[in-house]
Amino acid sequence: MQTVTEKRWYLVQCKPRQDLRALANLQQQHYECLLPMRQVERISQGTLQLRSEPLFPGYLFIELDTLQDNWMPIRSTRGVSQMVRFDNEPLPVPQSVIAGVRSHTSAVIRLLQPGDRVRISTSESVGVEAIFEARDGTERVILLLNLLQRDSRVSVPVTHIQRLARHS
Repeated sequence: MQTVTEKRWYLVQCKPRQDLRALANLQQQHYECLLPMRQVERISQGTLQLRSEPLFPGYLFIELDTLQDNWMPIRSTRGVSQMVRFDNEPLPVPQSVIAGVRSHTSAVIRLLQPGDRVRISTSESVGVEAIFEARDGTERVILLLNLLQRDSRVSVPVTHIQRLARHS
């Protein structure tokens, strides 16, 4: 005899900054879950560090069978806030979206890209603008300054610069 299955992916909203907790607790209950991650550069304690962060902060995907799975434990799972609903019904996520998320390559989201305009904020040069050129280790960056109609390269601590808004 064939069993009927209605497996689909749904979206779960997590409690603030508890994505990983929700994922672990749902997986312990044997639910199939997907929490896509990305690599991001962040300044932490004065150094540039690579961190893994959720691609969709506050949300994860869960695969459920509408006929066979018990949905009741989900809402009381630690880290879970609620199922995403539309008209009081859980909204299935299209399979094409899940396929796209799964094929997502874990590209590093860079804090600075070559050519970005930055402002230097040190005691000697408050508000001086420059162009980001490259990294000089984990704690310093190389900037291109235009002083007196002449381009100069300088090495500055990464904590002393701020990226300016990009112009279109």
